[in-house]
Amino acid sequence: MTRVAVIDPQPAVRAGLVMLLRAEPGMVPVGTAAGSTDAQELIARERPDVVLLEHRLLEGDGIALCRRMKAEGEGARVVLYTALPDAEVELLARVAGADGLVDKAAPPTELFEAIRLVARGETALPPLTRAQLDAAAHRVEPDDLALLAMLVDRTSPADVAAALHMDRRRVAKRTERVLGRLRRPARRAAA
Repeated sequence: MTRVAVIDPQPAVRAGLVMLLRAEPGMVPVGTAAGSTDAQELIARERPDVVLLEHRLLEGDGIALCRRMKAEGEGARVVLYTALPDAEVELLARVAGADGLVDKAAPPTELFEAIRLVARGETALPPLTRAQLDAAAHRVEPDDLALLAMLVDRTSPADVAAALHMDRRRVAKRTERVLGRLRRPARRAAA
């Protein structure tokens, strides 16, 4: 059985996902939350296998929550489930350490397949394009390029820390800096 926690700001979405998960063989919803604080409490209490996480929460930020869970070595795998999938969310999901990304408009079978894949230790992330990677490389500080490359390649936090000769706290701070730079609108070149 795959134990799934649902984190979404919309009550109707949470209720609908719980009903869908209950009807799907092999999946068990273990609880829901609307914001980051409630989500952390739920995850600590229930220890789900997979967290289905909206990137925009009522309180907090799903991307930041995903990054914290992965940096702290939480056992749960994360599928970002969003109504606004775009190139920025795809990149942020990967840098934050998400294991999957599913559009809320996708059929339930696609969501279930993503949950099953990530529960088995695989990924359900769309491939990044060269344009996305080039844009990201131009938005981060030059000394963060190696970190960005490792995060995009899904290198574990422990391996990133070892490769960059940093403690995990410093890696976490630099990852936050990278995420912040990737979220800012690109500066337009001066004419």
